[in-house]
Amino acid sequence: MKKLAVLPFVLAASPAFAAGDAGWTDLSNTNMVVTLAFLLFVTFLGYMGVHKMLGGQLDKRAEGIKSELDEARALREEAQTILASYERKQKEVAEQAERIVAHAKEEAANAAAQAKEDLKASIARRLAAAEDQIASAEAAAVKEVRDSAVQVAVGAARDMIAKQMTATDGNKLIDEAIKDVEAKLH
Repeated sequence: MKKLAVLPFVLAASPAFAAGDAGWTDLSNTNMVVTLAFLLFVTFLGYMGVHKMLGGQLDKRAEGIKSELDEARALREEAQTILASYERKQKEVAEQAERIVAHAKEEAANAAAQAKEDLKASIARRLAAAEDQIASAEAAAVKEVRDSAVQVAVGAARDMIAKQMTATDGNKLIDEAIKDVEAKLH
């Protein structure tokens, strides 16, 4: 119905009206024939439902575009969700890496402190061992000096006794020593 309302305006704007010399009903006027053919063609297209087919095609196209837009929106939302998930995971991994680094630094500090303690203990053991060796060497030197002094003293006493003792005194000392040994053994 709307199409028929437009018809008088189309006719009014036709070139046949603009020509003015021959009437608009004169078929020898080519402008009039072209206008009539055009109107007939448009009417035929309307009767065949071309405008409905075009409208249907445009509606299908609009629906296709709308569905593509909806799909694109859904994909965008999914991508944003995945991006947020990856950003969250990246943040968690970064935090975990920071914890690992902090733990490694703490362990390294503890290991360094333990190494210092072990080194101090090792130095203390080596110093104690060195002091023991020094004390042992001193004791051995003192013993050696004493043994030498005893040997010298015994040698000197032997020489002195040998010079001052007679055979009778020697036999007498031997007899006394035998009696002492017998008394101690029984």
